[in-house]
Amino acid sequence: MEITSREKIFKMSLPSHVQIVEVGPRDGLQTEPKFIPASDKIALVNALSGTGLAKIEVTSFVHPRTIPQLGDAREVLSGIEKKNGVTYSVLIPNLRGAEMALEVGVDEMRIPVCASETFNQKNVRMSITESLQAIEGIQKISEPAMTPLEVGVALAFGCPFEGEISSEQVTSIVGRLSEMGVTRVSITDPAGIANPVQVKDRISTLLAAFPEIKFSLHLHDTRGMALSSILAAMEVGLATFDSSIGGLGGCPFVPDATGNVVTEDLINMLEEMGIQTNVDLEKLIECSQLAQKLVDRPLVSRILRAGTRQQLIQSHSTSP
Repeated sequence: MEITSREKIFKMSLPSHVQIVEVGPRDGLQTEPKFIPASDKIALVNALSGTGLAKIEVTSFVHPRTIPQLGDAREVLSGIEKKNGVTYSVLIPNLRGAEMALEVGVDEMRIPVCASETFNQKNVRMSITESLQAIEGIQKISEPAMTPLEVGVALAFGCPFEGEISSEQVTSIVGRLSEMGVTRVSITDPAGIANPVQVKDRISTLLAAFPEIKFSLHLHDTRGMALSSILAAMEVGLATFDSSIGGLGGCPFVPDATGNVVTEDLINMLEEMGIQTNVDLEKLIECSQLAQKLVDRPLVSRILRAGTRQQLIQSHSTSP
């Protein structure tokens, strides 16, 4: 009876439903050394559209010299088969990127601002203040177009160049965004250095301080703490998370960076815990197999290698 009570208390502290944002086609592919043809990127996005995912980050309107892999953004966006109920978003670095995205027609734009001055200069060649001013300019064209804008506060848990990033620095940037009317903010860790205690503390602070903002969390799994950090975030009320098919990805400006938390590993964990995602895990595994074929190398997905618990039991059970 005591164990049952503890299980009920634990389950009550977690959300009943979690939204997954698939970033593999953009964040996942951006650092791949082998160029992936637009037709293959389109095929991957179309396959992901059929899994039940509610949002897919398709590509980025960044300059081709900066990230050659995403130089076909317009072709990819024009070629995908959009499915009702799925939001197709793009990453933009600046006002020109936003203009290009709106010309093609997108459901949502995402733009980063770093909590580290050094990293912000490396990433978008602007100061934090200049990035915030750019966001205000983008709002002036996104709002009339009725295209939602989400801002990603990057390096929110630490920077490889500046070291510790204080909670006050992150809160200050989010406060500026709130004053500007931004209502969607992603807290991101491209360096992959966040730990569960840090995530729980920082996310709970932001949720309490800015109830008008819809927050999400974007974690890279460089040091193997992404799943445990997501659990910590769920315990304080967060229910939207970015992830990447097969664990694809990395950041061009972070030394030894690896990919985002693996989508199918995250979905599997949530399903095992009784948390709904509305994503078909079997179809998602097929997408991961496709992604693995496209990049022509083994991916880090544990579920892709070992299968689910149910698959393990079925493969080893004997008939009575």
